[in-house]
Amino acid sequence: LIPEDIDVDTWTLTIDGESVKQEKTYTLSELKSKFKHHTYQLTLECGGNGRSEFDPPAKGNQWTVGAVYCASWTGVRLRDVLEDVGIKDDAVYFGYHSADTHLSRDPTKEPISRGAPMSKALQDETLLAFKMNGEEIPLVHGYPLRVIAGGWPASVSGKWLQRISIRNIVHDGTKMTGTAYRVPCKPVAPGEKVADEDMCIIESMPVKSLITYPKSGAVLSKNKKLSIRGHAWAGELEVAKMEYSIDFGATWHHCTIDKPANRLAWQHFSADISFPQEGYYEVWAKATDSNGVSQPMLLPGWNPKGYLNNACHRIAVKIA
Repeated sequence: LIPEDIDVDTWTLTIDGESVKQEKTYTLSELKSKFKHHTYQLTLECGGNGRSEFDPPAKGNQWTVGAVYCASWTGVRLRDVLEDVGIKDDAVYFGYHSADTHLSRDPTKEPISRGAPMSKALQDETLLAFKMNGEEIPLVHGYPLRVIAGGWPASVSGKWLQRISIRNIVHDGTKMTGTAYRVPCKPVAPGEKVADEDMCIIESMPVKSLITYPKSGAVLSKNKKLSIRGHAWAGELEVAKMEYSIDFGATWHHCTIDKPANRLAWQHFSADISFPQEGYYEVWAKATDSNGVSQPMLLPGWNPKGYLNNACHRIAVKIA
């Protein structure tokens, strides 16, 4: 549940854990005044974006394609704060702790407490953010302070941040163990039971793209070109190539794709498409990352929680 009665004047962030040299607490004003501010556009995508396409169905929000956004975030680098605190050599993971309340309203239960390896914590773009798109972060998005770790499942970017623990083990907070935000370490058959110890934590999100214009179902007159546009992203990597197909993937044509505003930002693509004759078409979009890995045309492989569906997005078009 979203926290209520937030008082920014008394809000603090504590850095603790087995692998800090000394626990330290900062007020919001201290964080903002003591450390340099940085602004990045950072892509956050739910690990279960596209879950609705899995068969057998997976439990959870039945996302289609919309659980992704690339806002501009302003804050201080987590790395700078950790350097001020002092981190021991045995640090391997960070975990966040927030002010939201468990659905049961039991104060002893954390709704979610996830994190990432120290290598992610120490990246330039990993922020303790207090602004979103140049304004105070909206309450639903984590006001007044939030971790932002772009390119990884958005659940790593904890909202309503009050405490960060630096761990000498892989963080074992709520939604870090069992099947939460994990996929089978090896391919499994649809519907197969997978033991918890055979599930691996999701880190960098896979290459993916989304046609944002026009909406599916567009009707176009004959001999008129269709201008499409959209976004593409690739977790920790960059999108190197963007293509479209109007013949169900038999042939592919290049799109224009912009460079990202900064690392971990999504990229904009566009193309002008001509259709050979009247009739029904589907426009498919396919991104390829900087390692040469492309989106699959179909669901990439079943997993128990319905994560990481990066199949090609497609829209229907009728030429009248």
